[in-house]
Amino acid sequence: MSRERTSQARKRRTWRGVAGVAAGVVLVGGGFAVANASTSGDAQKAAAGVHYPVNKKAAGVAAVVSAANTFLNTLDSTQQTETLLDFTEENATAWSNLPCGSSCRPGIQTGSLSEDQLTALENVLKVALGSGKDTGYDHVMQTLLADEVLNSAGSTSSSSAAPTDSATGAPSADPSATASSTTTAVPTGAPPSGGTGGGPGGGGYGSGVYFLAFLGTPSATGTWQLHFGGHHLAVNITYKDGKVAGASPFFSGVEPTSWTAEDGTTYAPMAKFRDGLLKLTGSLSDTQLATAKLSTSFSDVLLGPDQDGKFPETKEGIPVSSLSAKQKKLVLEAIHPWVADVDDATAKQLLKTYERELNKTYIAYSGGTGLDTQGDYIRIDGPSVWIEFVCQNGVVYRDQIHYHTVYRDRTRDYGNEFSFS
Repeated sequence: MSRERTSQARKRRTWRGVAGVAAGVVLVGGGFAVANASTSGDAQKAAAGVHYPVNKKAAGVAAVVSAANTFLNTLDSTQQTETLLDFTEENATAWSNLPCGSSCRPGIQTGSLSEDQLTALENVLKVALGSGKDTGYDHVMQTLLADEVLNSAGSTSSSSAAPTDSATGAPSADPSATASSTTTAVPTGAPPSGGTGGGPGGGGYGSGVYFLAFLGTPSATGTWQLHFGGHHLAVNITYKDGKVAGASPFFSGVEPTSWTAEDGTTYAPMAKFRDGLLKLTGSLSDTQLATAKLSTSFSDVLLGPDQDGKFPETKEGIPVSSLSAKQKKLVLEAIHPWVADVDDATAKQLLKTYERELNKTYIAYSGGTGLDTQGDYIRIDGPSVWIEFVCQNGVVYRDQIHYHTVYRDRTRDYGNEFSFS
């Protein structure tokens, strides 16, 4: 079998393993048990949903609309009602990095879907997200796999370490455990009232506890949002008149930061994100590092969930205008993995915008620059782009750190449809 066909087969197994498609199915290589899906008999009893037009030859945003409609056509009327919601500020901003299930995010839950429905959902993500290795669609799928690792650890009391070569400590199954910290308190949050959701292993972890919603009706002419997320993931892509009006906020985190599956495949969903920042800060001289250093310390990202529009008025750190041409290139390369969340063409356009604004952009950090210790924090702050990356002590694997990151755009969050002033 060719390398490409092998890769495609692995991706199919990955989705089936992480999405809870049928009773008794397990992830090949990972061994994670999955949730029961709705049966075909249940679907037959439910009222048929509205049929939406599909154009398999569509391209660009029209292809995203067609994929969304294909998914909607697999749903019964009740499921369509769960998925199609109004594009309101309340719905759009209902996302979180916490394992809080449906208590903090809208939409239909992946663990409730059949295999055919999950295949259609997967295609929505594949069409809407970037195609790069370890970015976009690939990154999102690996994030779901990471949550299966947490789910497995939470349901296996005998687990002694994360499945990674460097792991040595015992995990805790308590998702509400908080890491010890000496850093300044910034919004980290706690699960909202209503519980922590419910994964197969408890605690709200697992790929079956992710949610998809279309806010507004998918259309190549109207305004709507693709809203997908769960623990450590929030994808918000806003479409307006057949174009992407905003690919943010985009939250991405991971615990454990890396692991090796039983088939020998090693996963590190945020390595590309981390490594770009390490190359950038590694290029700075001692004098430049001193200028970039923040006086404030951080235990989480500043502009996470429920912090919409709260961008600092004053930029801090070192101006990119003072950097060399080689360093400026490293800034753009560091930005790219977050922007690559969205489709390749839109990502390219966004990156060009951020390049034009580069001389008014600032780089800052707190803690250390190794991104390997609690409180290590790096920020990129431009006229438009805002990126944060922070290290926290592990919640489940407490002997390790894990990552929280957020990408925002001062003028394009939620397609600039809401005012947060």
